[in-house]
Amino acid sequence: MTEAILLVGGKGTRLRPLTVHTPKPMVRAAGVPFLTHQLARAKAAGVEHIVLATSYLAEVFEPYFGDGAALGLHIEYVTEQEPLGTGGAIRNVASRLRSGPDEPVLIFNGDILTGLDIGALVRTHETTGADVSLHLTKVTDPRAYGLVPTDAAGRVLAFLEKPQTPEEIVTDQINAGAYVFRRSVIDTIPAGRPVSVERETFPELLATGAHLQGMVDSTYWLDLGTPAAFVRGSADLVLGRAPSPAVPGRCGDRLVLPTAWVAPDAKLSGGTVVGEGAFVAEGARIFGSTILPGAVIEPGAVVTDSLVGNGARVGRRSVVTGTVIGDGAVIGADNELREGVRVWCDARIPAGAVRFSSDQ
Repeated sequence: MTEAILLVGGKGTRLRPLTVHTPKPMVRAAGVPFLTHQLARAKAAGVEHIVLATSYLAEVFEPYFGDGAALGLHIEYVTEQEPLGTGGAIRNVASRLRSGPDEPVLIFNGDILTGLDIGALVRTHETTGADVSLHLTKVTDPRAYGLVPTDAAGRVLAFLEKPQTPEEIVTDQINAGAYVFRRSVIDTIPAGRPVSVERETFPELLATGAHLQGMVDSTYWLDLGTPAAFVRGSADLVLGRAPSPAVPGRCGDRLVLPTAWVAPDAKLSGGTVVGEGAFVAEGARIFGSTILPGAVIEPGAVVTDSLVGNGARVGRRSVVTGTVIGDGAVIGADNELREGVRVWCDARIPAGAVRFSSDQ
């Protein structure tokens, strides 16, 4: 296998305000755009040619990655004029593929952080003679996902989208968002219209007798669709819990990028990242958080499990927990923001304006 399709066209609405100015795959995780980790892992698995299926803020990708030479890859870009869904996006880039009809093409979603053994998935595909092979993972609560029951040999039996009742939960195996397609199968997807691989392509392939193979891989897996998950994924990359050859430094409790400044008595832990040009003042405490480039954490502020956007500011003694602060936003001194709060880009919160506890 030498080529892959990476689906990076989504709007990332669940991640807003992180994705107001930045497409989801380009939001920084462990110091670099998340997409960098996926490209590096594909390269490590032997992929040489990658086609990025872009749509939302498509103009951002190519200026950053260029032709891929810096990563040892050849990258091409195809932009959807209208959203085409997963299947439609795959079909839309088919003309850029170089593989022969029976050769494998790796396809993966641009918002999944995983330790998947890509080589093992490809070997499973080849040894079973499958038309499509899917990475499956087991989850404790599968209600938010598409279920994929298989037989004893791993052959896929059905696709059950987001079960609503206990009786519908027939397995804890879910579609984990990485596939290997036989090249000729991609050409059977209808062109020029939205297509869902989960709801249309895969069920139709099963109905026509195609061989769909599942491979359960229970290594690290995280859907980065929510702000809390994205922050956790970045911290796990820094801590070394999630594997990536693209982390720009040694794994450990903290990652401070070049040109960032951190006061000697500031405390950083839990996989915290401080981006380029960011400033962390004296007495600040930051745990498990992402501080994006140019952000400022003022003296005595406490930031936990949060993301502070590009050029944003957290004021003196403010306590921020489980919060996303958009690019350029300013949190005044002595505020207290708790789980689930999203502060929009360029918003201004005056000093002492928001609290969850007494000011005493």
